[in-house]
Amino acid sequence: MRAMVLHQAGQALREVHRDVPTRPPGHVLVRVAACGVCRTDLHVVDGELPGSRLPLVPGHEIVGYVVESDAGSRFRRDQRVGIPWLGSTCGDCRYCRAGQENLCEAARFTGYDRDGGYADYAIADERFCFPLPGPLDDASAAPLLCAGLIGYRALRKCGEARTIGLYGFGAAAHIVTQVMAYEGRSTFAFTRPGDDAGQSFARSLGAAWAGASSEVPPEPLDAAILFAPVGALVPQALRAVRPGGRVVCAGIHMSDIPAFPYEWLWREREIVSVANLTRRDGEEFLGLAPRIPVRTTIERFALADANLALDRLRRGAVTGAAVLVPELSGS
Repeated sequence: MRAMVLHQAGQALREVHRDVPTRPPGHVLVRVAACGVCRTDLHVVDGELPGSRLPLVPGHEIVGYVVESDAGSRFRRDQRVGIPWLGSTCGDCRYCRAGQENLCEAARFTGYDRDGGYADYAIADERFCFPLPGPLDDASAAPLLCAGLIGYRALRKCGEARTIGLYGFGAAAHIVTQVMAYEGRSTFAFTRPGDDAGQSFARSLGAAWAGASSEVPPEPLDAAILFAPVGALVPQALRAVRPGGRVVCAGIHMSDIPAFPYEWLWREREIVSVANLTRRDGEEFLGLAPRIPVRTTIERFALADANLALDRLRRGAVTGAAVLVPELSGS
């Protein structure tokens, strides 16, 4: 099979040909039909997330079809499944027992501790895979597996907030905006200064307001979610939320947060982070998405063009989400 492999952080992925991986018991072997290109992949490739296994096949927004599984598995041959970031947990620590498996110290992650979906085939612990019924096609469904799930978990961290600012309007924001509209919440979209196309895209999805991240919104916000991994946006978001409001940091990596006056935090404003996801998040969101229904805006890339897709994401040049489709021919 083909695989796009990271051999050293900071270097381009290299296409290699290798044997299809052997499936351990309790796992499924999946033919990859599509794999989303996530900002977390970019952090791994650029060396901003230390400790990843090398060499490594990145990718954790995997949509594929079961080729092999155990006898008695809940997944049948040719069934469509989704493979997310959370690859396994210990199942027995204080966090796992408390329903916080996303915080398990022994957790393993797809495309970080174990090979992911930038390949023709992938293996995954079947307990952490999700069945993926329609209606979205394979490539359009891929961003749901991380951008959608993390956006959903971040939104739930906002509680009952009705007006929510989204800083960084990419894959996750364009999905969660649709969830917010379904729930009767208002989206205030913040993009890079000068990104008129991104602001127009946000409005087309129902955002009540869209502007630059340096701007002050037209009214105080109940909450804000930071998808952009820019620590300097935290103080700005604090100034945009009302007393008692909450700022949710949704990324796995962020640049340092600069010092700011205590007054901006005072009056019971809060800063919280989102870490990974749980299987319950997946079950809830993937059950909700078809009812909305969520529609994803994607740009398709051939597997061999993974470096191009990553570079476009790095430059903020992707509208919606980038998705690798192995059956496409490379550039």
